[in-house]
Amino acid sequence: MASQPERAGLQLGLFMPNCSNMYAISTYRTEPDEWPYESNKKIALAAEEAGLHFLFPVSRWRGFGGKTNYLGTSLETMTWASALLAVTQKIHVYSTVHIPVFHPLVAAKMGASLDHIGNGRWGINIVSGWSKEEFGMMGIELLPHRERYQRTTAFIEILKGLWTTEPGTFNHDSPWYHIENGYVMPQPVHKPHPPIANAGISEEAKDLVARLCDVAFIGPPSIEGTIDLTREFKERARQYGRTVRCAGYPFVLWRDSEKEAQDECRRIVGHMDTVAVENWARGLNIGSGSFDQFTLEMFTLGAGALPVVGTAEQVALKLKRLYDLGMDGVLMVFLSYHEDTVRFGKEIMPLLRQLAVVA
Repeated sequence: MASQPERAGLQLGLFMPNCSNMYAISTYRTEPDEWPYESNKKIALAAEEAGLHFLFPVSRWRGFGGKTNYLGTSLETMTWASALLAVTQKIHVYSTVHIPVFHPLVAAKMGASLDHIGNGRWGINIVSGWSKEEFGMMGIELLPHRERYQRTTAFIEILKGLWTTEPGTFNHDSPWYHIENGYVMPQPVHKPHPPIANAGISEEAKDLVARLCDVAFIGPPSIEGTIDLTREFKERARQYGRTVRCAGYPFVLWRDSEKEAQDECRRIVGHMDTVAVENWARGLNIGSGSFDQFTLEMFTLGAGALPVVGTAEQVALKLKRLYDLGMDGVLMVFLSYHEDTVRFGKEIMPLLRQLAVVA
């Protein structure tokens, strides 16, 4: 029997605060809002210093109302990524692209440029689009769920074609796009192409990831529930002769005692921005087909992120458990991003190394 390739360590990332009031949908805060670019730059440099591997943004075009107008102020993620790639050396930076807003040839050109700025450190998170309010203000119709993923399939096929075939030779024709003698130069540094991620757990999303993507961005209902999702995504990919990595997004919070950590979570939930939470949950349930198991309280605590809470030792063990259950990476969300990123590097990274979860 052929030996299996050694599995890489857990890839650690941040779901960055490029939008306002990230990531708890609550009026409770211990630090000023960190959405401005200078804050994001400071966090990115701290993440690189701490040994984290990648940064992931949220793409939003308007907020969700309530007292916080959750995510209502935001930095667009292509330009955001270019700025962070220019000031970092090692960490990978993703952009999040909403399919209805970008033409794939334009996205391919912008992405190749970003990959050159970062010398092969850029990646793309593809979102089919689910917010009627956002796209409605642009006059863009939100397609039926199945048709959205058909268009996303065409979008990704065009990206890959423009990035990997001889410039000027790529052609594509579908109900959504027509490309004739498509040309993108320079092509990306990362070969064969930059990593492509997609979120969603509908049947259409699972099949799309298995066939065309490199990273499945998933939201398990619990730590122990992780294995069912990771196993399914990876098995589907194997059926196509491919491999995919699975990444989740935990809300990571630790204090000196478990009680202190849980008390902090209760304070966050106790200051729930009810209007914004309900708008967020309503939009997801109607539009995306994902996250239907989460309660409003779960949405308040990290917008549906998986709680990984306790002492530093407990958090390290929970992250190890996620890794053991098939999670290849985590996009962590914090209450106080810069402070917690620095603390993570000092207090939890050494524990993860001792546990042989990261190199």
